[in-house]
Amino acid sequence: MTTESTPVMVCKNHPTRETGLRCNRCDEPICATCAMRTPTGYRCPQCVKEQQKVFDTAEVPDYLVATLVAGAMSFVGGLLATAFGWFIIFVAAFGGGIIAEAVRRVLKGRRSKRLFRIIAGATFVGGILPALPNVLGGIMFLAMGELGGLAAAGFSLLWPLIYAGIAASTVYVRISGIQIGQ
Repeated sequence: MTTESTPVMVCKNHPTRETGLRCNRCDEPICATCAMRTPTGYRCPQCVKEQQKVFDTAEVPDYLVATLVAGAMSFVGGLLATAFGWFIIFVAAFGGGIIAEAVRRVLKGRRSKRLFRIIAGATFVGGILPALPNVLGGIMFLAMGELGGLAAAGFSLLWPLIYAGIAASTVYVRISGIQIGQ
């Protein structure tokens, strides 16, 4: 009676680890550490990186253009934030949606994970920049020892911060394609 032994597979990245798992794209053996779960099964890091290149289509100028568009539009929103007062809570998401659509049109469908974060950051920074003079004034009041002026300067920063936070998160969700509530 002869028994045939099946050859032992070892991970292509870790030759000392035995495995029974294979990448569903290149069919190479991979260990549990290397295996990356995808909607279609487990893949090796190399195949995931190759596939990611298909989705990262942004070019170098896109980063600059998207940052300028998002920052400038959010700057205008930050200026309006002080005029709207508490109502900005309702308007900020709408403003973020407008910024996201403008950036999406400028980029013409090109995208990248880093680009989403940069656009959201530019939206946040652009939204709080109009409050910068108030912050500088508050620092001057603090240097002079007047806490009342510092409190007023801090309070004037409230609505632009709320606007910037809501608008930036809206922009990130809309640009990155995150689906909420499904």
